Amino acid sequence: MKKRLFLILIVLCTAIASVWAQQRSISGTVKSKEDGLEMPGVSVYVKGTQNGTITDAEGKYQIRIAGNEKTLVFSFIGMATKEIEIGSATIINVELEPENLKVDEVVVTALGIQRDKKTLTYSSQQVSGEEMMKARDINFMGSLSGKTAGLEIRKSTSGAGGSTRTVLRGSKSVNSVSDPLYVIDGIPMVNNKGGQSGMWGGTDEGDGLSQINPDDIESISVLKGATAAVLYGSAGANGVIIINTKKGKEGKTSVTFNSANTFENIISTPNLQFSYGSVGGAAESWSTTKGDYASDYVKDFFETGYNLENSIAVSSGNNKQTTYFSYGNTSSGGVIPNNSYQKHNITFKQSAKLLNDKITLTSNVMLASETTHNRNTGGYYLNPLTGLYLFPRDRDFADYKTNYQYFDTDRNMYLQNWFTSADNQSNPYWLINKQPKEDLTKRVIASLNLEYQIAAHLKFQARGSYDYAIKSYEQKFYAGGNTVNISTNGRWAYKKYTDKQAYTDGIFTYDNRFGKISLTAVAGASYQESVFGDGVSVDNGTNALLYPNEFYFQNLPSNVQVQSIYGGKIIKEGLFGSVQLGYKDMLFLDLSGRNDWSSTLALTGNESYFYPSFGVSGIVSQMVQLPEFISFAKLRASNSTVNNEVPWGLIQVNNTINSSGGVDRNTRAPFTDAKPEKLVTWETGADVRFLNGRLGVDFTYYHITSTNQALSKTLSGGEQDDYYTSAYFNAGKITNDGVEIVVTANPVDAKNFKWNTNLNFSKNTNKVVELYPGDNSKYIDLGSSEGYYARVYSGGAIGDMYGIKFRRNETGQIILDETSGKPLKTSSDDLQYLGNLEPNFSLGWNNNFDYKRFSLGFLVNAKIGGKCFSQTESMLDGYGVSKRTADARDKGYVSINAIKGTTAVTQIDPQTYYSAVGGRNGIAEAYVYDRTNIRLSQVSLSYNFDVKELGLPIQNASFSLIGNNLLFLYKKAPFDPELSMSTDLNSQSLDNFNVPATRTYGFNLKITF
Repeated sequence: MKKRLFLILIVLCTAIASVWAQQRSISGTVKSKEDGLEMPGVSVYVKGTQNGTITDAEGKYQIRIAGNEKTLVFSFIGMATKEIEIGSATIINVELEPENLKVDEVVVTALGIQRDKKTLTYSSQQVSGEEMMKARDINFMGSLSGKTAGLEIRKSTSGAGGSTRTVLRGSKSVNSVSDPLYVIDGIPMVNNKGGQSGMWGGTDEGDGLSQINPDDIESISVLKGATAAVLYGSAGANGVIIINTKKGKEGKTSVTFNSANTFENIISTPNLQFSYGSVGGAAESWSTTKGDYASDYVKDFFETGYNLENSIAVSSGNNKQTTYFSYGNTSSGGVIPNNSYQKHNITFKQSAKLLNDKITLTSNVMLASETTHNRNTGGYYLNPLTGLYLFPRDRDFADYKTNYQYFDTDRNMYLQNWFTSADNQSNPYWLINKQPKEDLTKRVIASLNLEYQIAAHLKFQARGSYDYAIKSYEQKFYAGGNTVNISTNGRWAYKKYTDKQAYTDGIFTYDNRFGKISLTAVAGASYQESVFGDGVSVDNGTNALLYPNEFYFQNLPSNVQVQSIYGGKIIKEGLFGSVQLGYKDMLFLDLSGRNDWSSTLALTGNESYFYPSFGVSGIVSQMVQLPEFISFAKLRASNSTVNNEVPWGLIQVNNTINSSGGVDRNTRAPFTDAKPEKLVTWETGADVRFLNGRLGVDFTYYHITSTNQALSKTLSGGEQDDYYTSAYFNAGKITNDGVEIVVTANPVDAKNFKWNTNLNFSKNTNKVVELYPGDNSKYIDLGSSEGYYARVYSGGAIGDMYGIKFRRNETGQIILDETSGKPLKTSSDDLQYLGNLEPNFSLGWNNNFDYKRFSLGFLVNAKIGGKCFSQTESMLDGYGVSKRTADARDKGYVSINAIKGTTAVTQIDPQTYYSAVGGRNGIAEAYVYDRTNIRLSQVSLSYNFDVKELGLPIQNASFSLIGNNLLFLYKKAPFDPELSMSTDLNSQSLDNFNVPATRTYGFNLKITF
């Protein structure tokens, strides 16, 4: 038996030796043909067999093949698969060329960490600086609208330097505007907004984004969900927008000069009438007798604005050191006379490698100076457009323009010349000449980054930044202005304060491969200290200055305080970490966590809070055999929890000293049991590429639940004490469900002609599931104007609008007053739902055509559904100056489906109707419009010069014709619903004598030496 077993073993060994003798080893290195770098993780296998391996960290491989195996296959995501005949070779080196899949591109993620896009377990989009600035929008964030799914951008009507409201995946809180965190090169920046326009006055005071030089931007990465941003902690709860700036490059020194010159015109004014004047010198134009009145003064009031943007950048470096320097200058004149904007930017960025390239030291200093003169405003008070639009048609506007002031011999000074002293009207030319306003910001952002390569796979990074800004706002109201707002000796409004933020972090990163397993681990800590709004403020209002038109502190009356203002000091500390595991470069697992400590929750016992995140993604096209037309397919899913600290000042009790020296006690109880707001996000999606990358579809579904809102309540008698009548408590539940679809295509890819197109679709559904537990009748008032109320009820949504409607009977007929015949309206104590301000869905269609040296690009944006509201139209009707009031007088009646007593009414007198429906506190229902609009947002036509053929001593040169917001393809509202009087929560899509929408057009010249 033993002998038989021994013989069998000999036979087996002989067979194995025979097979082994017929095999041989093949080895080699795989590199990228594009940059010559070694490629780890490349799949190498024998065609038609399961015999395979992958390249190591240095791109090397080794595989044994049988004698009858003839072909090796090399494949890698994003690269064209290559088949090599083996022949007699024992060493086969291969270069792989990129495919048009764009799945292997590197994107910047949280904390500035670069990752392959194919490995991400969440949705993210990146827009290049070149694409963003193609049409040169003066407020550069507006250029992202329509180019990123899920991103809603609303610009203020205040013009150049104005603030922007940016929301990713819907509003998540009733306490804030849900702005994302803005980050420059991995480090958080300050983007505080100042004051905003309102119905009763005020002006947009801008934000921090406007101080950035857009020509310094290399790209912008949009991390949409909390999963993507969890490493930034509570600051990134609403998503993160990462601004990656340019840096010096190795090689010959290059100098780039860029000059953009655009002109700006209003697209349209309200539809006005100039056929009917006033009766008996009234302020309204309700005459029934037609006249021939001047009609050009409205359009002549608006000027052709301009935007001059010039920058120069110098880049140089070698393999040890790189340097980038730039200077930018922006000069703008608005469409409203005497409105101007000036900005200067200086950036100096340097990087050096030390100690045999183990240490990389990078410093960056950004300086900005921004001055705005007479920034545009909105609302009724001290707005030049109210007097311009409402002016009685039979009066001589030209005379008031020329003689906007008259000399009062009794007071020995010039006073305003206007026909009425009504609170909502002033002479437009008095306002723009005798109420000068100047906003000034000086800012420095300095950062230092030290990166130390401890070992081959381990590095440490230490970063620090300091963001400091001095801001001042001053407006002088000369004596003689509207006495409802200004004292007889004038008014002085002055505010000056500083914003500052110090940030530092330390991060360890480990990156290695263990056979088929890849590992990337990050661990770190951060510290952030912010002090906002630290300064002084004074406004004498209607309290008379001691001497007229002397705007100094010593001229203030004794009953006006110079107030210390303070926006708060917030300290946040954090520990964070993440691990990403990859298997065969086709299956990835992300695990992240962060613990924060916030000073705004000090003394509550809840100042420390932890939140985790996990995500998985799998490249299906590498796991199973898919149809040939599917080039790439990936599935992903993730979940995250993020906590958001309560606003500053809710826990500490702050009493104030009044102007008479007494103490005004705070009546709100300290929020000593406050908990952080909690956001839980689920996200799933797919990324599929077809036809070798010529067509791609990226789909995302998300569900976000926000709880623990900080809500205020009135204390009942038993809860009150000697001081407190109200208190905060944690409650509420808000959800956002949404879908994002990004379609990219390359329909034409010929030698001399290419067409690239992409479509961004997003739909978000917001729902306020619960506010006050057990009481659905309570609501939160986010803001109101005459006829317009932004309210949030349980079961409703953020963006819901309420107001007064027509009173109707059971059949829907409008009920008329039996005496006056005027339409009746619902009670102001029982406001009615008028619709939601948010669109049902948004679309952005971006196209680029390249023909030889010509390039044509255009962007179409669409907002479908939703509502908007115009107080302007209501006032125009009430004053009888809208064209529809003239058309009704021409016809002799307004058609109506109404009932008076028991009698049906189909016609009504125009003045009777519009004086009841329009004006202040009219019937809001009549002035709610469909927000749907489709517009041609951007157009650019460029030509790249053949500088070699021309023999010019330059590297590159291009000339472009550019345009922004050129025309509406479809719009129902009588104004642009994408512009906002304010970028707060309460004035979205609200028109209250806003500056009309404008278009810009011009040219851009770019030369690189």
